[in-house]
Amino acid sequence: MTKYKQQLTLFQRIENLHPYETMLYLGMLGSGLIFLFLTFAFLFSARNLLSGMNQTVPTAFLISTFLLIVSGFSATSIRLAYQEENTEKLLGSLKITVVLGLIFTILQVVGWYELDAKGIEFTGIPSGSFLYVLSGIHIFHLLGAMIFALILYFQLAKGSNDVVHKLLFHTNPFEKMRLRLFTFYWHFMDGIWLILFLLFVISF
Repeated sequence: MTKYKQQLTLFQRIENLHPYETMLYLGMLGSGLIFLFLTFAFLFSARNLLSGMNQTVPTAFLISTFLLIVSGFSATSIRLAYQEENTEKLLGSLKITVVLGLIFTILQVVGWYELDAKGIEFTGIPSGSFLYVLSGIHIFHLLGAMIFALILYFQLAKGSNDVVHKLLFHTNPFEKMRLRLFTFYWHFMDGIWLILFLLFVISF
């Protein structure tokens, strides 16, 4: 009976989710499965050939990883600023997060050129190709979050001088949910990249 009640409660919680939450969680589940499948494919694609090339992880990947970790802190500060009802801090944190995400994306492309210079081409060995595919799919997912952050930034900046608009924003459960989902998704993508990066490091 207790187990039945727990299951019923779980189903009720799922039913009570906002459509945006349901879509995001389902999207994250699908993305996680894609990365999981590609990771296994990478592990079984003669990964030892990479280490046999006596190369190192691209420097651009190292720098971009550090920046993405920093962006995780700025994404967290977005929610903190909302709780403090500090619009200026929230806008600043959003801007920093997007800029760091943009620099991360640029450095990933630079990393591809470094891979090519090291003799690891997209059309070369299968394990080398997966380096491009995995990082490329991650960039695609991150760009979606950056676009959402930009929309949110301009919407908030437009009414930043309006006291009523700011009051409505900071007391609106929907806005709180949007920020929570954004930060949650951003940390999810941070975690995905850290796992991929660790896998890349082990493979070289």
